[in-house]
Amino acid sequence: MERQIKVFVTGATGFTGAHLTRRLLEQGHEVVGLDSHEGLQFGALKERGADLHIGSVTDAELVDRLTEGCQRVYHLAAAFRRVNLSKQVYWDVNVGGTRNVLSAAMKYHVPRVLHCSTCGVHGNVKSIPADESAPIAPADWYQETKWQGEVVCREFMEKGQWITVVRPAAIYGPGDPERFFMLFKRAARGHFIMVGDGRTHYHPLYITNLIDAMELAIETDAARDKAYLIADEHSIEIRQLVTEIGHVFGKEVRFVHVPYWPVYCLARACEILYKPLPAEPPLFPRRVDWFIQNRSFDINAAKRELGYRPAIDLQTGLARTAEWYKEQGLI
Repeated sequence: MERQIKVFVTGATGFTGAHLTRRLLEQGHEVVGLDSHEGLQFGALKERGADLHIGSVTDAELVDRLTEGCQRVYHLAAAFRRVNLSKQVYWDVNVGGTRNVLSAAMKYHVPRVLHCSTCGVHGNVKSIPADESAPIAPADWYQETKWQGEVVCREFMEKGQWITVVRPAAIYGPGDPERFFMLFKRAARGHFIMVGDGRTHYHPLYITNLIDAMELAIETDAARDKAYLIADEHSIEIRQLVTEIGHVFGKEVRFVHVPYWPVYCLARACEILYKPLPAEPPLFPRRVDWFIQNRSFDINAAKRELGYRPAIDLQTGLARTAEWYKEQGLI
C-alpha cells in the first residue's frame, strides 16, 4: 500500500496484531483496531494514533460499524487455547466472528481482506515438510474452528469477496509473553525436561517475518482465493531448538528425557482434577503432545507467488526475543 488508507485490524492489541498495527501506523495508515481486551500494547498503540475499541468479533453490529469506510481488513482475532474454554466459545469467535467480519467487508465493498488461520489445520504432519496440499487434520477445537473459519472464507470468496488466507507456523518474538516463554525460561536455567527423544520437528516463525508475509499477501493480486503456509526458512528439531536458545543465554542445556505415556497420563489426571477450578493445571495433554508432533512446512508457494523471503533468521530472532524477555524482567 503506497497511499495512506484506512485499515481495520481485529485482534489489534494481541501479540501479532500489535506488531501489525504498529507497522501500519509507521507507514502512515489510519488504523481502526478491535480486541477483546486491552493487551500489553494498548496504551502505546493509542499514543501512536490507533483508534482502538474493546469488544468482540461476535458483536456483528460493532464489527459492521468499525468496518465502514475501510479499504483493507486484517482479521487476526481468535479464541486461542485456554483451559476450560468451551467448544461453543471457539465456534462463536473463530467461525461466527469470521462470518461477521466478512459480512461487513462485503457489505461495505472492502477491496481486500486477509484472514489469519493457522498451520495447525494440518495437525500432526505425517510427511515433512508439508505444503498447502497436505491433509486437513485438526487435532483440537482451536484447530478445528480455525479450519471452519477458512470454510467460511471460501463461502465468501465464491460470492466475490477478495480474500487471502495465511497459515502461520509457531510465531515468536519480542512482545510475546506466552507462546515461547517457557522454552526460553527453562533453557536459560541450563536444564530441560524433554518428553521423548526431542527429534520431532518444530517450525518457528519470527513475528516480523509474518508481518512481512501478511502485507505481501494482501497486496498481491495472485493471492486472491488462496491460502499460504508462512514460516521461517527451516524447521528444526525440538532438542536443537532448545539447545540454540540455551546458547543465547551462554548455557549448554542438559536434557533429562522422560517417556511420553506416563507423562501424558499424568497430564490427563491434572486436567480432570483442575477442571472445576479457576486455575490452569501445571500440566495438560496438549503440552505433552507438543513434544511428539511434527510441524515442518514447505513455504515455496509463499516464496514463488508472494515474493516472501524470511528476513530474520533463527539465531537473530532468538537473540532479540531473549533480550526482550530480559528487559521485561521475565528472565
